[in-house]
Amino acid sequence: MATPHIESKKEDIAKVVLMPGDPLRAKFIAENFLDDYRQINSVRNMYGYTGKYKGKDVTVFASGMGMPSIGIYSYELFKFYDVDTIIRIGSAGSYSEDLGLYEVFLIDAAYSESSFAKTQGNEDRNILYSSEFVNEKIVEKAKQLNKKIKRGVIHSSDVFYKENDNFIELRDKYNCLACEMESFALFHNANILNKKAAAIVTISDSLVTHESTSSEERQKSFTNMMEIALETAIDL
Repeated sequence: MATPHIESKKEDIAKVVLMPGDPLRAKFIAENFLDDYRQINSVRNMYGYTGKYKGKDVTVFASGMGMPSIGIYSYELFKFYDVDTIIRIGSAGSYSEDLGLYEVFLIDAAYSESSFAKTQGNEDRNILYSSEFVNEKIVEKAKQLNKKIKRGVIHSSDVFYKENDNFIELRDKYNCLACEMESFALFHNANILNKKAAAIVTISDSLVTHESTSSEERQKSFTNMMEIALETAIDL
């Protein structure tokens, strides 16, 4: 089968999908962590790969940036390809001095001003939650790998460049420790389709200290997050 955005056959895609935003991060993961991998999507250069990790099939499929983009790909994977679980593996900007560059952050809930849930499913909500079951698996695997993670609420924004950035207000009112642009839509799609979704992000920049990583570092250096997600995927 195929959709307007995915050319894969149903049997090409595993039941658990890791979903980076950057297509080149998907390519990096396939090349460096998967055995016998093959590219299963190239439509719009939104790369997808399926291969073996420690003997189990895992798909890595890029989402692109923003809720409209991850909303399309996660919906199609859940609805038309019978994917059970999607784990987003992305980057995020820190709202807190307690979250520094390269730290791994597990998202328990996503706050958003977005109308995505209202428009897509007539759900008037601004906070959505990840799968508690998958999150506990992630925590368990991180401990086994001796990799530190922090967890909490993230701000999923529709806008990257804000004329008046109110991140301090969002941090204090909703306890948002970081920001990104995708998890709220992913969690919504999982909820309405009775699937499971989680999100692990690596801090790529800080709105507090103004430190940042390069595009190459974001593509290739977030390996702690990748390893935790892969180990979780084969245990689901």
